[in-house]
Amino acid sequence: MENVRRYRALASLCRQQAAYRPLQSWDLLGQAEHFEHLAETELKAHFDACNAQRANDEAAAAKWEAHAAA
Repeated sequence: MENVRRYRALASLCRQQAAYRPLQSWDLLGQAEHFEHLAETELKAHFDACNAQRANDEAAAAKWEAHAAA
């Protein structure tokens, strides 16, 4: 999650610089979009890992309950 914060901060800085540098604004806005994409990729990976862990935990709990019921 720290990477997400960093990427979003970099994207924000790029957008701020684009406001003050009109000749470079398109390049800076492109960089901002790239950093936002990286942040979204990191978030997706984080939540995919969380969901996989939850599924594993639920499967282990179900196995334990089935074993305990027997």
